[in-house]
Amino acid sequence: MKPKIWLSSPHMSGNEQSYIKEAFDTNWVAPLGPNVNGFESDLQSYLNEDIHVAALASGTSALHLGLILLGVSNGDEVICQSKTFSASANPIVYQGATPVFVDSEKDTWNICPEQLEIAIKDRISKGKTPKAIIAVHLYGMPYKVDEVHNVASKYNIPVLEDSAESLGSHYKNQNCGTFGDLSILSFNGNKIITTSGGGALVTKTKEQKDKAVFLATQARDSAPHYQHSHIGYNYRMSNIVAGIGRGQMTILDSHVAKRRSNHELYVNAFKNIDKITFLKEPNGYFSNRWLSCILLDSKSTREGLRLALEKENIESRPLWKPMHQQPIFNDAPSYLNGVSDDLFDRGLCLPSGSNLTDIELDRVVSAINTYFALC
Repeated sequence: MKPKIWLSSPHMSGNEQSYIKEAFDTNWVAPLGPNVNGFESDLQSYLNEDIHVAALASGTSALHLGLILLGVSNGDEVICQSKTFSASANPIVYQGATPVFVDSEKDTWNICPEQLEIAIKDRISKGKTPKAIIAVHLYGMPYKVDEVHNVASKYNIPVLEDSAESLGSHYKNQNCGTFGDLSILSFNGNKIITTSGGGALVTKTKEQKDKAVFLATQARDSAPHYQHSHIGYNYRMSNIVAGIGRGQMTILDSHVAKRRSNHELYVNAFKNIDKITFLKEPNGYFSNRWLSCILLDSKSTREGLRLALEKENIESRPLWKPMHQQPIFNDAPSYLNGVSDDLFDRGLCLPSGSNLTDIELDRVVSAINTYFALC
Protein backbone atom coordinates (compact mmCIF):
# COMPACT_ATOMS: atom_id res chain seq x y z
CA MET A 1 0.00 0.00 0.00
CA LYS A 2 1.17 3.53 -0.75
CA PRO A 3 2.23 5.65 2.24
CA LYS A 4 -0.62 7.54 3.92
CA ILE A 5 -1.07 11.19 3.04
CA TRP A 6 -2.73 12.93 5.96
CA LEU A 7 -5.12 15.84 5.88
CA SER A 8 -3.12 17.98 8.32
CA SER A 9 -0.45 16.37 10.45
CA PRO A 10 1.81 17.95 13.09
CA HIS A 11 4.91 19.69 11.73
CA MET A 12 7.76 20.19 14.18
CA SER A 13 10.39 22.89 13.74
CA GLY A 14 13.24 21.16 15.54
CA ASN A 15 13.36 24.00 18.07
CA GLU A 16 10.87 22.44 20.48
CA GLN A 17 13.36 20.05 22.10
CA SER A 18 15.48 22.83 23.61
CA TYR A 19 12.48 24.30 25.44
CA ILE A 20 11.31 20.87 26.60
CA LYS A 21 14.81 19.92 27.76
CA GLU A 22 15.06 23.12 29.76
CA ALA A 23 11.74 22.31 31.44
CA PHE A 24 12.99 18.86 32.43
CA ASP A 25 16.41 20.12 33.48
CA THR A 26 14.84 22.72 35.78
CA ASN A 27 12.00 20.41 36.90
CA TRP A 28 9.31 22.81 35.61
CA VAL A 29 6.74 20.20 34.56
CA ALA A 30 3.68 21.63 36.31
CA PRO A 31 0.93 23.84 34.83
CA LEU A 32 3.05 26.94 35.39
CA GLY A 33 6.61 27.96 34.63
CA PRO A 34 8.88 29.89 32.25
CA ASN A 35 7.59 28.23 29.07
CA VAL A 36 3.97 29.03 29.94
CA ASN A 37 4.86 32.68 30.54
CA GLY A 38 7.07 32.74 27.46
CA PHE A 39 4.47 31.16 25.19
CA GLU A 40 1.85 33.65 26.34
CA SER A 41 4.30 36.48 25.69
CA ASP A 42 5.16 35.09 22.23
CA LEU A 43 1.47 34.97 21.30
CA GLN A 44 0.82 38.48 22.60
CA SER A 45 3.73 39.82 20.52
CA TYR A 46 2.57 37.96 17.43
CA LEU A 47 -1.02 39.14 17.68
CA ASN A 48 0.36 42.68 17.99
CA GLU A 49 -2.58 44.27 19.78
CA ASP A 50 -3.28 45.48 23.30
CA ILE A 51 -4.34 42.05 24.52
CA HIS A 52 -3.50 39.44 27.15
CA VAL A 53 -3.20 35.68 26.65
CA ALA A 54 -3.92 32.79 29.02
CA ALA A 55 -2.44 29.48 27.86
CA LEU A 56 -4.90 26.64 28.49
CA ALA A 57 -5.38 22.92 28.01
CA SER A 58 -7.44 23.22 24.81
CA GLY A 59 -9.42 25.55 22.59
CA THR A 60 -12.56 24.01 24.06
CA SER A 61 -11.53 24.94 27.59
CA ALA A 62 -10.82 28.47 26.33
CA LEU A 63 -14.33 28.70 24.89
CA HIS A 64 -15.79 27.39 28.16
CA LEU A 65 -13.92 29.94 30.27
CA GLY A 66 -14.81 32.65 27.76
CA LEU A 67 -18.50 31.94 28.23
CA ILE A 68 -18.07 32.00 32.01
CA LEU A 69 -16.30 35.36 31.85
CA LEU A 70 -19.16 36.69 29.71
CA GLY A 71 -21.64 35.65 32.39
CA VAL A 72 -23.35 32.85 30.47
CA SER A 73 -25.26 30.59 32.84
CA ASN A 74 -28.13 28.16 33.10
CA GLY A 75 -31.15 29.17 31.04
CA ASP A 76 -29.31 31.68 28.82
CA GLU A 77 -29.14 31.52 25.04
CA VAL A 78 -25.94 31.86 23.02
CA ILE A 79 -25.88 32.34 19.27
CA CYS A 80 -23.38 30.07 17.54
CA GLN A 81 -22.31 29.68 13.94
CA SER A 82 -23.85 26.44 12.70
CA LYS A 83 -21.10 25.63 10.21
CA THR A 84 -18.33 24.73 12.64
CA PHE A 85 -16.78 21.93 14.67
CA SER A 86 -18.83 20.78 17.65
CA ALA A 87 -16.32 22.22 20.14
CA SER A 88 -17.64 25.69 19.27
CA ALA A 89 -21.09 24.73 20.54
CA ASN A 90 -20.49 22.16 23.29
CA PRO A 91 -19.30 24.63 25.97
CA ILE A 92 -22.63 26.45 25.67
CA VAL A 93 -24.28 23.30 26.95
CA TYR A 94 -21.63 22.91 29.68
CA GLN A 95 -23.04 26.13 31.13
CA GLY A 96 -26.63 24.92 30.98
CA ALA A 97 -27.37 27.42 28.20
CA THR A 98 -29.09 26.81 24.87
CA PRO A 99 -27.26 27.18 21.55
CA VAL A 100 -29.08 29.12 18.84
CA PHE A 101 -27.60 28.25 15.47
CA VAL A 102 -27.17 30.74 12.63
CA ASP A 103 -26.36 29.80 9.05
CA SER A 104 -23.49 30.94 6.84
CA GLU A 105 -23.05 33.30 3.92
CA LYS A 106 -21.39 32.32 0.62
CA ASP A 107 -18.51 34.81 0.56
CA THR A 108 -16.55 33.41 3.53
CA TRP A 109 -18.66 30.37 4.57
CA ASN A 110 -18.97 31.96 8.03
CA ILE A 111 -21.84 33.31 10.10
CA CYS A 112 -24.27 35.34 7.99
CA PRO A 113 -24.77 38.89 9.36
CA GLU A 114 -28.29 39.06 7.92
CA GLN A 115 -29.37 35.78 9.50
CA LEU A 116 -27.64 36.84 12.69
CA GLU A 117 -29.81 39.93 13.00
CA ILE A 118 -32.94 37.95 12.13
CA ALA A 119 -32.08 35.50 14.91
CA ILE A 120 -31.41 38.22 17.47
CA LYS A 121 -34.66 40.04 16.71
CA ASP A 122 -36.64 36.83 16.94
CA ARG A 123 -35.05 35.72 20.21
CA ILE A 124 -35.69 39.17 21.72
CA SER A 125 -39.33 38.98 20.59
CA LYS A 126 -39.55 35.70 22.51
CA GLY A 127 -38.12 37.33 25.63
CA LYS A 128 -34.64 35.84 25.26
CA THR A 129 -31.91 38.34 24.43
CA PRO A 130 -28.85 36.23 23.52
CA LYS A 131 -26.07 36.46 26.10
CA ALA A 132 -23.22 36.08 23.59
CA ILE A 133 -22.37 35.35 19.95
CA ILE A 134 -19.78 32.74 18.94
CA ALA A 135 -18.40 33.59 15.49
CA VAL A 136 -15.85 31.32 13.80
CA HIS A 137 -13.13 31.99 11.22
CA LEU A 138 -13.80 28.74 9.35
CA TYR A 139 -10.80 26.98 7.78
CA GLY A 140 -8.74 30.12 8.40
CA MET A 141 -10.99 32.47 6.42
CA PRO A 142 -11.98 35.50 8.52
CA TYR A 143 -15.69 36.01 9.04
CA LYS A 144 -17.27 39.32 8.00
CA VAL A 145 -15.85 41.12 11.00
CA ASP A 146 -17.29 44.60 10.39
CA GLU A 147 -20.79 43.39 9.58
CA VAL A 148 -20.99 40.83 12.40
CA HIS A 149 -19.63 43.20 15.04
CA ASN A 150 -21.90 46.01 13.88
CA VAL A 151 -24.91 43.76 14.47
CA ALA A 152 -23.53 42.64 17.83
CA SER A 153 -22.92 46.25 18.91
CA LYS A 154 -26.38 47.30 17.81
CA TYR A 155 -27.92 44.87 20.29
CA ASN A 156 -25.13 45.13 22.88
CA ILE A 157 -24.22 41.44 22.68
CA PRO A 158 -20.56 40.44 23.21
CA VAL A 159 -18.73 38.36 20.59
CA LEU A 160 -16.65 35.34 21.56
CA GLU A 161 -14.32 35.00 18.57
CA ASP A 162 -13.43 31.41 17.72
CA SER A 163 -10.00 31.61 16.06
CA ALA A 164 -9.15 27.95 16.57
CA GLU A 165 -8.46 27.57 12.84
CA SER A 166 -7.18 31.04 12.03
CA LEU A 167 -3.91 31.85 13.80
CA GLY A 168 -1.91 33.70 11.15
CA SER A 169 -5.00 34.98 9.32
CA HIS A 170 -5.95 38.63 9.31
CA TYR A 171 -8.71 41.00 8.27
CA LYS A 172 -7.85 44.53 7.12
CA ASN A 173 -4.33 43.95 8.48
CA GLN A 174 -5.53 43.06 11.99
CA ASN A 175 -4.84 39.57 13.27
CA CYS A 176 -7.64 37.11 13.84
CA GLY A 177 -7.85 36.38 17.53
CA THR A 178 -8.04 40.07 18.46
CA PHE A 179 -11.52 41.10 17.29
CA GLY A 180 -13.80 39.59 19.89
CA ASP A 181 -14.69 40.84 23.33
CA LEU A 182 -12.90 37.59 24.10
CA SER A 183 -11.15 35.30 21.61
CA ILE A 184 -9.79 31.78 21.59
CA LEU A 185 -6.98 29.89 19.86
CA SER A 186 -6.35 26.16 19.43
CA PHE A 187 -3.08 24.24 19.21
CA ASN A 188 -4.53 20.79 18.55
CA GLY A 189 -2.38 18.35 16.59
CA ASN A 190 -3.88 19.31 13.24
CA LYS A 191 -3.66 23.09 13.59
CA ILE A 192 -1.24 25.61 12.01
CA ILE A 193 1.01 25.16 15.05
CA THR A 194 0.51 22.51 17.69
CA THR A 195 1.39 21.85 21.29
CA SER A 196 -0.02 18.30 20.86
CA GLY A 197 -3.11 19.67 22.58
CA GLY A 198 -3.70 23.09 24.02
CA GLY A 199 -5.39 26.39 23.46
CA ALA A 200 -5.50 29.97 24.67
CA LEU A 201 -7.97 32.60 25.75
CA VAL A 202 -7.25 36.11 24.46
CA THR A 203 -8.60 38.90 26.65
CA LYS A 204 -8.77 42.68 26.48
CA THR A 205 -7.70 43.26 30.09
CA LYS A 206 -5.26 41.75 32.56
CA GLU A 207 -8.14 41.38 35.03
CA GLN A 208 -9.95 39.07 32.60
CA LYS A 209 -6.81 37.01 32.05
CA ASP A 210 -6.18 36.74 35.79
CA LYS A 211 -9.74 35.55 36.37
CA ALA A 212 -9.39 32.98 33.58
CA VAL A 213 -6.14 31.66 35.07
CA PHE A 214 -7.74 31.53 38.53
CA LEU A 215 -10.65 29.46 37.21
CA ALA A 216 -8.29 27.31 35.12
CA THR A 217 -6.27 26.33 38.20
CA GLN A 218 -9.17 24.96 40.24
CA ALA A 219 -10.16 28.41 41.57
CA ARG A 220 -8.04 28.06 44.67
CA ASP A 221 -8.46 30.98 47.06
CA SER A 222 -5.51 32.78 48.56
CA ALA A 223 -5.07 30.75 51.75
CA PRO A 224 -2.42 28.49 53.31
CA HIS A 225 -4.84 25.58 52.93
CA TYR A 226 -6.97 24.50 49.96
CA GLN A 227 -10.03 26.73 50.01
CA HIS A 228 -12.50 27.25 47.18
CA SER A 229 -15.22 29.88 46.92
CA HIS A 230 -15.85 29.23 43.21
CA ILE A 231 -16.11 26.18 40.99
CA GLY A 232 -12.78 25.75 39.23
CA TYR A 233 -11.35 23.69 36.38
CA ASN A 234 -8.11 21.90 35.55
CA TYR A 235 -7.62 23.90 32.35
CA ARG A 236 -4.13 25.39 32.61
CA MET A 237 -1.44 24.50 30.05
CA SER A 238 1.61 22.64 31.37
CA ASN A 239 5.14 23.98 31.09
CA ILE A 240 6.13 21.00 28.92
CA VAL A 241 3.33 21.58 26.43
CA ALA A 242 4.06 25.31 26.39
CA GLY A 243 7.68 24.50 25.48
CA ILE A 244 6.43 22.80 22.33
CA GLY A 245 4.41 25.93 21.60
CA ARG A 246 7.45 28.17 21.99
CA GLY A 247 9.34 26.12 19.42
CA GLN A 248 6.35 26.16 17.08
CA MET A 249 6.06 29.94 17.23
CA THR A 250 9.46 30.21 15.54
CA ILE A 251 8.05 28.75 12.32
CA LEU A 252 4.43 29.94 12.40
CA ASP A 253 4.79 32.32 9.46
CA SER A 254 6.54 29.71 7.33
CA HIS A 255 3.75 27.21 8.08
CA VAL A 256 1.17 29.76 6.93
CA ALA A 257 3.17 30.45 3.76
CA LYS A 258 3.41 26.73 2.94
CA ARG A 259 -0.30 26.12 3.43
CA ARG A 260 -1.12 29.09 1.24
CA SER A 261 1.29 27.68 -1.34
CA ASN A 262 -0.50 24.32 -1.21
CA HIS A 263 -3.79 26.07 -1.84
CA GLU A 264 -2.44 27.97 -4.85
CA LEU A 265 -0.99 24.75 -6.24
CA TYR A 266 -4.44 23.14 -6.09
CA VAL A 267 -6.11 26.18 -7.65
CA ASN A 268 -3.70 26.08 -10.60
CA ALA A 269 -3.82 22.30 -10.94
CA PHE A 270 -7.63 22.14 -11.15
CA LYS A 271 -8.42 25.39 -12.96
CA ASN A 272 -9.67 23.50 -16.01
CA ILE A 273 -11.98 21.18 -14.07
CA ASP A 274 -15.32 22.97 -14.12
CA LYS A 275 -16.75 20.68 -11.41
CA ILE A 276 -14.30 22.12 -8.86
CA THR A 277 -14.51 25.60 -7.31
CA PHE A 278 -12.53 27.26 -4.49
CA LEU A 279 -13.33 29.79 -1.78
CA LYS A 280 -11.66 33.06 -2.80
CA GLU A 281 -10.30 35.70 -0.44
CA PRO A 282 -12.43 38.86 -0.54
CA ASN A 283 -10.58 42.18 -0.59
CA GLY A 284 -8.99 42.90 2.77
CA TYR A 285 -9.03 39.24 3.84
CA PHE A 286 -5.94 37.08 4.39
CA SER A 287 -6.53 33.40 5.15
CA ASN A 288 -3.90 31.09 6.57
CA ARG A 289 -5.56 28.41 4.38
CA TRP A 290 -5.44 26.03 7.32
CA LEU A 291 -7.26 23.53 5.14
CA SER A 292 -7.59 23.76 1.37
CA CYS A 293 -11.26 23.14 0.61
CA ILE A 294 -13.04 22.59 -2.68
CA LEU A 295 -16.69 22.58 -3.71
CA LEU A 296 -17.84 19.96 -6.18
CA ASP A 297 -20.83 20.19 -8.47
CA SER A 298 -22.85 17.62 -6.48
CA LYS A 299 -22.86 15.46 -3.38
CA SER A 300 -22.32 12.33 -5.48
CA THR A 301 -19.23 13.84 -7.10
CA ARG A 302 -17.91 14.85 -3.68
CA GLU A 303 -18.39 11.39 -2.25
CA GLY A 304 -17.01 9.70 -5.36
CA LEU A 305 -13.86 11.78 -5.17
CA ARG A 306 -13.45 11.15 -1.44
CA LEU A 307 -13.66 7.40 -1.96
CA ALA A 308 -11.24 7.57 -4.90
CA LEU A 309 -8.72 9.38 -2.73
CA GLU A 310 -9.29 6.88 0.08
CA LYS A 311 -8.36 4.04 -2.29
CA GLU A 312 -5.08 5.86 -2.94
CA ASN A 313 -4.50 6.11 0.85
CA ILE A 314 -5.03 9.88 0.73
CA GLU A 315 -7.05 11.39 3.56
CA SER A 316 -9.78 13.88 2.68
CA ARG A 317 -12.86 14.91 4.60
CA PRO A 318 -16.26 16.53 3.99
CA LEU A 319 -16.61 20.06 5.34
CA TRP A 320 -17.88 20.31 8.92
CA LYS A 321 -21.38 18.93 9.33
CA PRO A 322 -23.53 21.88 10.46
CA MET A 323 -24.50 21.88 14.10
CA HIS A 324 -28.20 22.15 13.25
CA GLN A 325 -27.87 18.73 11.54
CA GLN A 326 -26.20 17.09 14.54
CA PRO A 327 -28.43 14.64 16.49
CA ILE A 328 -27.40 16.12 19.83
CA PHE A 329 -28.76 19.54 18.78
CA ASN A 330 -31.99 18.41 17.15
CA ASP A 331 -34.12 20.64 19.37
CA ALA A 332 -31.95 23.77 19.25
CA PRO A 333 -33.38 26.88 17.56
CA SER A 334 -31.86 27.47 14.13
CA TYR A 335 -31.98 30.30 11.59
CA LEU A 336 -31.13 28.86 8.21
CA ASN A 337 -30.72 29.90 4.59
CA GLY A 338 -29.45 26.62 3.10
CA VAL A 339 -25.83 27.69 2.65
CA SER A 340 -24.22 25.43 5.25
CA ASP A 341 -26.31 22.44 4.15
CA ASP A 342 -25.08 22.92 0.59
CA LEU A 343 -21.48 23.36 1.72
CA PHE A 344 -21.68 20.11 3.68
CA ASP A 345 -23.14 18.25 0.72
CA ARG A 346 -20.59 19.46 -1.84
CA GLY A 347 -17.47 20.44 0.11
CA LEU A 348 -14.27 18.45 0.57
CA CYS A 349 -11.08 19.22 2.52
CA LEU A 350 -7.86 18.20 0.76
CA PRO A 351 -4.46 17.38 2.32
CA SER A 352 -3.09 20.74 3.44
CA GLY A 353 -0.25 20.21 5.91
CA SER A 354 2.78 22.45 5.90
CA ASN A 355 4.95 19.31 5.85
CA LEU A 356 3.51 17.90 2.61
CA THR A 357 6.28 17.05 0.14
CA ASP A 358 6.22 17.76 -3.58
CA ILE A 359 5.86 14.03 -4.19
CA GLU A 360 2.83 13.85 -1.90
CA LEU A 361 1.20 16.88 -3.50
CA ASP A 362 1.80 15.35 -6.93
CA ARG A 363 0.05 12.18 -5.75
CA VAL A 364 -2.99 14.17 -4.61
CA VAL A 365 -3.19 16.14 -7.85
CA SER A 366 -2.72 13.02 -9.96
CA ALA A 367 -5.40 11.10 -8.08
CA ILE A 368 -7.93 13.93 -8.51
CA ASN A 369 -7.12 14.43 -12.17
CA THR A 370 -7.44 10.69 -12.77
CA TYR A 371 -10.82 10.60 -11.06
CA PHE A 372 -12.23 13.34 -13.27
CA ALA A 373 -10.66 11.88 -16.40
CA LEU A 374 -12.54 8.66 -15.73
CA CYS A 375 -15.86 10.27 -14.75
